[in-house]
Amino acid sequence: MQTNYETLTEAVKELAIIGSIGNVLGWDMHVNLPPKGNMLRAQQGSYLAGVGHKKFTGKEMGVLLAALCIEADAGNLTEDQALNVRKLRQDYEKATKLPTAFVEEKSEATSLANQAWVEARMANDFSKFQPHLEKIVELCRREADLFGYQGHPYNALLQLYEPGMTVEKLDSVFIQLRPFLSVLADWVIADGKKHRPVEGKFPLEKQRELVKKVSALLGFDFTAGRLDISPHPFTVSFSPNDVRITTRYSEKNLLYALTSTIHETGHGLYEQGLPADQLGMPLGEACSLGLHESQSRLWENHVGRSAEFWQFMLPALAESFPEFRGVKLKNWMRQANRVERSLIRTEADEVTYNLHIILRYEIEKGILEGKIQVKDLPEVWNSKMQEYVGVTPDTNANGVLQDVHWSMGSMGYFPTYTLGTIYAAQLFAQASKELPLKEQVAAGQFHDLREWLRETVHRHGRKYSADELVEKVTGSPLNPRPLMDYLMAKYVAL
Repeated sequence: MQTNYETLTEAVKELAIIGSIGNVLGWDMHVNLPPKGNMLRAQQGSYLAGVGHKKFTGKEMGVLLAALCIEADAGNLTEDQALNVRKLRQDYEKATKLPTAFVEEKSEATSLANQAWVEARMANDFSKFQPHLEKIVELCRREADLFGYQGHPYNALLQLYEPGMTVEKLDSVFIQLRPFLSVLADWVIADGKKHRPVEGKFPLEKQRELVKKVSALLGFDFTAGRLDISPHPFTVSFSPNDVRITTRYSEKNLLYALTSTIHETGHGLYEQGLPADQLGMPLGEACSLGLHESQSRLWENHVGRSAEFWQFMLPALAESFPEFRGVKLKNWMRQANRVERSLIRTEADEVTYNLHIILRYEIEKGILEGKIQVKDLPEVWNSKMQEYVGVTPDTNANGVLQDVHWSMGSMGYFPTYTLGTIYAAQLFAQASKELPLKEQVAAGQFHDLREWLRETVHRHGRKYSADELVEKVTGSPLNPRPLMDYLMAKYVAL
């Protein structure tokens, strides 16, 4: 006779299949979908979101999880089974707070908003996106109210991406980080160490070959994934055996595609490192988006922008691109790590990057509070960019329209980028104590670091919160000091 846990496993697998179908449609929307197909795709996404939500929040699931919680409390389940049950019960209680009609409405609204964002950015016309964003803000406020919260309404949305995080915790970290980054940026820019730019026209086909080789070298399994092009690089996983990453290219800037690909490879390695036998279960899912971002930032910055990495890579670049023949490591390091007051977050250097995130966090809080109106966002954005980063956008495409996330309904998401950057510094500092990373990276050997991350981070799924896991691995919960120390040491050496 089938046990309750086996029944749960079958039900969760069905939900995972429904979710993976939705992810396939989402990947296709960003990579292949023609503009006229967007309306039907929005309806398809809405339908699947509704089906999955109804199945997960149905009475049968509630009764099954209640029975399994009793079994877990009685010690009749294994430790892993009990953890999956308790986490799923928490997810169920949260999901049942959202009516299916609301889930369908938000799914359709974000699909339509995404296409409107693409068109608005291309046309540099915020008015094309404004009504869609107003709808999304209204939905996010309703969502926060449906979930309920203590303190700031932003806390309700943060839980969707970073369980356990609060505005109060973020504010206490950002109040340390923002002045440090501002002062460091001023110092590095004023110091103005010179470099000779490596300029040229880098053929896109050769770039595609290069970034795929680098991704594979870091450990991305192309028999269980693929690399494509999208306007905004992203990673989506259907299972650990099918993980899609994307990048974008510039003929004039080789770093444009290379750093984006390394970043998304970090996300992809996390997804490929999750336990495949736990598909759909909490133990088979990433811990949080902040921890997910730690994996991409670790590979992009601590590895991909390091002197050791470029000691290894420069000879390979010289073989493919004549412009790199004779380039000195010191000169290239200054170009690859140049600090400037840039407009675009995804192209920002390590010092100013998190100022972009803090700016967005402050705007999102203001929007949810009603202190900032959507119609005023271009002006608010430009003002805060001047205040936080020291530069004013020349166009809305380079300003308020540059990021895709609001079109996806992802308010509460942006802080995870800085949380991930902090976690990455903590994790890499610990890995450097346990592994000879400088020597290995300089030799193009990345296996030990990848396996260390799989053992310490990936294999645990959602067993711990991000803060708990980082403390378990490094001995310290969220702490910006290792990031600050890393940046100071790096830019003094340059």
